[in-house]
Amino acid sequence: MKFIRFQQLKQQALAICQEEGRPLPDPGQMNPIVLALIGDSVFTFYVRMRLLPVSSHVQVIHTIAAKMVSAVMQAKAMHVLETGLSEQEAAIVHRGRNAKSMVPKSASVSEYRAATAFETLCGWLLLTDQEKRLEEFMEQAFQVISREMQEPSDR
Repeated sequence: MKFIRFQQLKQQALAICQEEGRPLPDPGQMNPIVLALIGDSVFTFYVRMRLLPVSSHVQVIHTIAAKMVSAVMQAKAMHVLETGLSEQEAAIVHRGRNAKSMVPKSASVSEYRAATAFETLCGWLLLTDQEKRLEEFMEQAFQVISREMQEPSDR
């Protein structure tokens, strides 16, 4: 996207922010990357809340949370939990996995795509008001990631 176009879109978005009562778009029609943006925030918040009883030290919570919400760990959770998804959830995961986005240096392409799929599902579950299922999915992911982090690695 060219910088001038970006500036125009940003100004339009800021103008819309001033309007009250604007309805959310249909989550089923949203760009998977937008769903992933929301899902990333939701899962990060969930992980930090789950870690509050673990330590009163911000650095400890932040360090563990950063590792837990990394693309590598989300990908591991997605691979374990994928078999338990409903048909509709699997379709959302497929959309997220196939979405075009940039790949960071900290993860492989396949890990990043699986993590994007994970975040897309979290965002979709939140925006479709499936709080109970979202909580269940995030707790399962938290447990998978916790076990993974406790296993000795040769990395």
